[in-house]
This record gives sequence, C-alpha cells and structure tokens, in this order.
Amino acid sequence: MSNPRPDGITPSQTVGPYFKYGLTPNGEYEWNDAFTSNLLTGDVSGERIRVEGKVYDGDGAVIPDCMLEIWQADSQGRFSDPQDARALPNSSFKGFGRCGTDKSGGYAFDTIKPGVVPDADGKPQAPHIALAVFARGMLLHLYTRIYFDDEAGNAADSVLALVPADRRATLIAKRKVDAGGVYTLDVHLQGDNETVFFDV
Repeated sequence: MSNPRPDGITPSQTVGPYFKYGLTPNGEYEWNDAFTSNLLTGDVSGERIRVEGKVYDGDGAVIPDCMLEIWQADSQGRFSDPQDARALPNSSFKGFGRCGTDKSGGYAFDTIKPGVVPDADGKPQAPHIALAVFARGMLLHLYTRIYFDDEAGNAADSVLALVPADRRATLIAKRKVDAGGVYTLDVHLQGDNETVFFDV
C-alpha cells in the first residue's frame, strides 16, 4: 500500500467501464442509483425540460459507458448549497443529476430550465447547466457548460464570451421544434467537433 500524499490530495483515476456497475446501475443491478437523471421534484417550479444527446470519442464513435453529471440552479437562479443563502422556494430540488450513456452513446436529463445567476463580479450569467464528463481512458474528468439557443442572455454571458465565436455552438443546446421542451446537445471528447472544455 502506498503512503498518502502529505498534502492530503488523492489522485483522480479512471474507472473505465465500471461506472455502470458502481454509479449508474440504471435498473440493471440489484440496487438503486444514488442519483438519477431525473431532477424533477414535487415542489419544483419553472419550465420542465429535457436535455439529451450522444457522447462521441475522437474517431466519431459513440461511447456506451460514459458517465455525465450536471449541477444547476433552480428556475429562480438559486443553488441548493449552503453558500447560496437566499431562500429556496424549490426546497426539494437539489440541482444535481447523474446519467450513464446507453449502448448508442445516448444520455438524457429531465430537469427545469435554470434561471439567471450572478458571476463572481455580480453580473448576470445566461441560464446554463454545468456538466462533468467521465470516460474510460481519461485520468481527469472534463468540465463544460450547457447553454440554450433560445436565451438572449447568451450574448452577454462572461464565460461564453471567453470561447471563440466559431466554437460556441459546441456549448449551446438546440430546442427541438414541437417537442415539448426538449433540447439536444452532443458531446465530442476530441476531433474536429470537439466540445469546449474548461480548466477549473
């Protein structure tokens, strides 16, 4: 057994195809998911939406054993976190979800459209969802954001403005016409259509 690091930090290592067994059983094993892809609760208010898509590797092949986690504010722009001291009218809505990709590389989250939240300087950020991507072969997970194509606030969002204009589409989910609040966004880990990921 190796000695722990003196600074208390432990390494982040890939667990490859074991996400499904340990973290996203999705009814295929004899226990329930600790977290699911359905964030909707009985007291939640706001526009109910679904965000869906597929995850691709650098060769354009789908990844059937990837894990995605999201974190978001509620429809009033409040987070279920002690650091957000504002009142939470959606007291059961936690804003966190987890999903494993299926055999076709697909994922889907049922949630509410998040509200506007302030950035570190107090300026409003466009509604968005933070997304973490875990996949085999990656020693560290990746962080990105999901924005929405029907939000006027995208034009003034300080984080989105950091992304070159020709790459911003990789972060913007498109609303399906006549699909009742369904947005689509594919995630590309590498390649010509690589999703923009952030250093955090």
